[in-house]
Amino acid sequence: MRPLFPRRAFTLGAFALFASVALAPSARAQSYTSGQPVWPAYEGWEKNDDGTFNLVFGYMNDNWEEEVNVPIGPDNNLSPGPADQGQPTHFLPRRNRFIFRVKVPKDFGQKELVWSLTTQGKTQKAYGSLRLDLLIENVDIMSETGALGAGSSNPTMRGDKAPVVAIEGPKTRTAKVGQPITLTALVTDDGIPPRRPLPPERVRQASKVPPFRPTVNKNLGLHLGWLVYRGAGAVEFEPAQIKTWEDTRTGANSPWAPIWVAPEPPPEGKHTVRATFSEPGTYVLRARADDGLLTGDDELTITVTK
Repeated sequence: MRPLFPRRAFTLGAFALFASVALAPSARAQSYTSGQPVWPAYEGWEKNDDGTFNLVFGYMNDNWEEEVNVPIGPDNNLSPGPADQGQPTHFLPRRNRFIFRVKVPKDFGQKELVWSLTTQGKTQKAYGSLRLDLLIENVDIMSETGALGAGSSNPTMRGDKAPVVAIEGPKTRTAKVGQPITLTALVTDDGIPPRRPLPPERVRQASKVPPFRPTVNKNLGLHLGWLVYRGAGAVEFEPAQIKTWEDTRTGANSPWAPIWVAPEPPPEGKHTVRATFSEPGTYVLRARADDGLLTGDDELTITVTK
């Protein structure tokens, strides 16, 4: 029987976070900024209206700072089938859930789709299957990402629809190293959940005693973040983007950070950013819209020359 990494990792990750904050300084030294491996994770499967299935994957980068690059090939591949089935090659820090989906046919049955990833000389595998206990629905996604805490769930929230993001213009573009390119993404949403600013007294209290979260907990509110999905060079976004990974540190620009508040949405839902590339190469940039409960993605490919 294959190990159920996502379910078990969620529990172990919560304990590790608690230990890194609550224990002595010597124990906290086990938290790393770089040099640690990335673990592929199978999140579960979804059923499509046409009878096919989506196998959903994510990953855990054990580093708090280092962003790891692993090109498609022997160290980053899926099987059976082509090595490239839409997985990332640029890995952001910490836990990144529900990152990509692989569509499989109605007759997939008892087969497995294996994602193999080698980092720091260690090969880890995630096994995608249609085991009944790994079926995921929207409420599971909300819960796993920390959006549905104790007492926060209600029928309105559970009926949320994922935001839709559409990048304006062509999906294939060119740019030059050091020269910014302007990107615009249009985000539409059903307004659930509503944006809720923090009470001023809570902000004042947090400035004196930083909040402590023993497990992942997410602040709600529609927002958008651009990220590098594929590409080995550094990409600078202006303005700085809201993090799409679970940065739980106080003061981080992340919906998982204590006292973070979703910004006011821009006029007509149009989010504009300038991206500057440090090195030539082919990049895939993703725009991830997030209402706090569910996410929606769109991508474009940019070829960068000197």
